[in-house]
Amino acid sequence: MVGTALVKGTLGRLRRFWTQETGALMIFAMMLAVLMLMMGGIAVDVMRYESRRTALQNTLDRSTLAAASLTQRRDPELVVNDYFLKAGLAQYLTSVTVTETLNSRTVTAEAKADTQPMFLPMLGIDDFQAPGLSTAEQRIGDIEIILVLDVSGSMQGTKLANLKTAATDFVDTVTEGDDEHHISIGIVPYNAQVNLGPVLREKFQAVNLHGVPNVDCLELPDSVFGQTLMPRDLDLQMMAYADVASSTWKGDGYIQTTDTGYATAKFDSASCKQNTDNIVRLPSDNAVALKGFINGLDAAGNTSIVLGLRWGAALLDPDLRSTFTDLIGTGDIPATLPDRPLDYEADVMKIIVLMTDGEHVAHERIKDGYKTGPSPIFRSNGDGRLSIRHTSGRPTLAGANEYWVPHLDADGTTTGAAWTTAPWDSGAGVTQLQWQDIWASQRFDYVAWQLYARALGGDSASLRSSTFTAITNTITGNWKTATEMDTRLQTACAAARAQKVIIYGIAFQAGTVGQTQIRNCSTDGVAGSHYFNATTLNIGSAFDAIASNINQLRLTQ
Repeated sequence: MVGTALVKGTLGRLRRFWTQETGALMIFAMMLAVLMLMMGGIAVDVMRYESRRTALQNTLDRSTLAAASLTQRRDPELVVNDYFLKAGLAQYLTSVTVTETLNSRTVTAEAKADTQPMFLPMLGIDDFQAPGLSTAEQRIGDIEIILVLDVSGSMQGTKLANLKTAATDFVDTVTEGDDEHHISIGIVPYNAQVNLGPVLREKFQAVNLHGVPNVDCLELPDSVFGQTLMPRDLDLQMMAYADVASSTWKGDGYIQTTDTGYATAKFDSASCKQNTDNIVRLPSDNAVALKGFINGLDAAGNTSIVLGLRWGAALLDPDLRSTFTDLIGTGDIPATLPDRPLDYEADVMKIIVLMTDGEHVAHERIKDGYKTGPSPIFRSNGDGRLSIRHTSGRPTLAGANEYWVPHLDADGTTTGAAWTTAPWDSGAGVTQLQWQDIWASQRFDYVAWQLYARALGGDSASLRSSTFTAITNTITGNWKTATEMDTRLQTACAAARAQKVIIYGIAFQAGTVGQTQIRNCSTDGVAGSHYFNATTLNIGSAFDAIASNINQLRLTQ
């Protein structure tokens, strides 16, 4: 009995132990608590990761957008680094890549930060880095180019031939594939002056008109060099058509036998030459026409880089838009180029390619008071011979006679007989000439020597010579000295650069002064990134370097 009771008691205790669940629930609760703790820790690690990743990405986006802007001039990589430094994330920036073309900038930046997880290592994850990647790009939609080309006398021969080859290749490269007419090119040839051509010259308020066809040069006041727009409501003096550089052309044996003898003469030394080859070519997208203009250029005269650059900048200024719209209506600018010159904006690239083979040379000009209006010179309607009236300063041998007739003293021995009481008249009457009529048909030295020096100098060779010098200084003078032209060039270049106009400079076998002026004018003159010192053999390479950059552009609206 005792044994049976013991067995039953033992079995009962075992049965109760077997069915007891209190301990199991506690174990489960402990396991669940550990799991929840781990999940919470992982969430904390993920939140830290996401917070760091967001901070990195936001900084990346802001910095690349700022760096890619074409309106900011700082180094793009420095811009990105500066953003990260100010955000306290500089240690996480891993790389910055900058790709630039003439009309675009692309900036890609990467960053990576170790979030130093506290709980993930319990799962064997020791490295939990937050990466960031951002790319920003800005592109220019339209490009306006002005080629400012030196056609002075020193460019004659091989130099001009090489320039033509280089410039026409440039046009081909730049315009290739531009089916949507995003690119326009204008041409400003220059020597001592810039011949605007009649179409463009008529759009400005020119005064002292001389009426000589295909001679359309304007003299610019100092006030216009500090800006890019060329005022159309400002009186701009038209340059007189005269040969004022034919030094040593004088002598007692030189007399005019007929009026037409000099009227048909080509004034090779005239500062503004009479031709249609070297006139300004308005913006066009017609490569064939542009190349034809370039191949038609000829070379003669002195060098005024400043006038070429100044007119080049004017053709890019939006102030001329209404004028260009009118010229589209007359067919002088293609209808495929509306609204040009476009505004100075980030999505428009305006470019000047400035080329010279020399340096500034002062050019002589007829002063304003002698450009137009009545002169004291008369022409015989019959034989065309000239005479001049002198009311003062006459030599004693003139007596009371006021009119000097040079052909009456052809050999210089009958000076007194060349003074008469009236203008020379061969029988058909006489015409008092306007100054502009004189300069359209007579060499300046002929007028100064035959009509002034011989008349007022009398029989004295030294007095004739000093009178010639005095009247030359009275009627003519240099527009500016070379140094003054250098100063105005840099003023005009600075004004163009301030409007974000990109200036490429090419010094083509130029001397030291010319090289310095062109380099200083160019964009980034200090580093010389937009300056080319070209020899005869590599002027093509200089143009190619600019053109190939443009050719890489994928233009967008």
